[in-house]
Amino acid sequence: MTVTPASRDTGRWPAPGPVTCIGETMAALVPEPAAPLDGAGRLGVRIAGAESNVAMYLADHGVPARWVSALGDDPFGRRIRAEVAASGVDVSGVRTDPHRSTGVLFKDPGTDGTRVHYYRRGSAASALTPDLLDDDAVRTAGLIHLTGITPALSTGCRDLVTALLEPATGERPCPVSFDVNYRAALWPDGTAAPVLLRLARRADITFVGLDEAQALWGVGLTDAFAVRELLPEPRILVVKDGGRAATAFDGPGFHTAPAPRVEVVEPVGAGDAFAAGFLAGLLRGEDTVRALRLGHLTAGAALRVIGDHGPLPDRARLAALLEAAPDEWSGGG
Repeated sequence: MTVTPASRDTGRWPAPGPVTCIGETMAALVPEPAAPLDGAGRLGVRIAGAESNVAMYLADHGVPARWVSALGDDPFGRRIRAEVAASGVDVSGVRTDPHRSTGVLFKDPGTDGTRVHYYRRGSAASALTPDLLDDDAVRTAGLIHLTGITPALSTGCRDLVTALLEPATGERPCPVSFDVNYRAALWPDGTAAPVLLRLARRADITFVGLDEAQALWGVGLTDAFAVRELLPEPRILVVKDGGRAATAFDGPGFHTAPAPRVEVVEPVGAGDAFAAGFLAGLLRGEDTVRALRLGHLTAGAALRVIGDHGPLPDRARLAALLEAAPDEWSGGG
């Protein structure tokens, strides 16, 4: 059964209120300069979390955003809270857990891409449960954004995401956006595909990469239209095809926007940035094509930096790029 949010019934879609992004953010230790971890001489400390990335980019676009999570009562937790807050995101819904630590990851750049090593088992955020739904930061949201990372962290986290997408009342107080964000390292073999498929089908807005759809649900998903056949339920489905294009299905219609040319420093975080840009476009009343373009341009900001969060082009440049023909795009700067 597809759940129908109350906001659709009243014609308010998205609903009034800030975007609330729920999920774990960790301290990220990164070799400086970029090099394989086993030979690195120095590590820089950054922060990394899909949902806080989305919240920070939404704030960059002037969209009111909250990040809701839990952190340890430790230096990494305090650093994360301060950095996310400094970006203009409301962190009043972030809990401090005195008994569990903040998660940590290490980035391992290599010639064939960047591997990520996680040290997050038993972290403060992994102890989140559906009791979070009673928090004002969740109850007063206009849109809730989730990813497929959270249900991989623990049974309680999976129950939380399920409760948001499949509420016991059968109605949600606001729409829910879900980025599949498949991380194979977080899932025991064979367990991710059915869980993520069910959750992706329940969301109002679903984001998925064509490559991750193929990895999860079969190589027969050769294009965005095949993914839409598998996921007909979301009101809006966005299928990202790497650095080539993204296609958004909105009801029976669809729109495709090619990606701009970008010199890639590191791809980590680009999917989160794309989701934030697309959501910002929708919330600003842009049409679907311009929302896709804004997603691409925001992703470009992440692609140009080693960290997950890079600076957007200034407003005048961003506006000009939205109007430019795709073959004129340089991706910002």
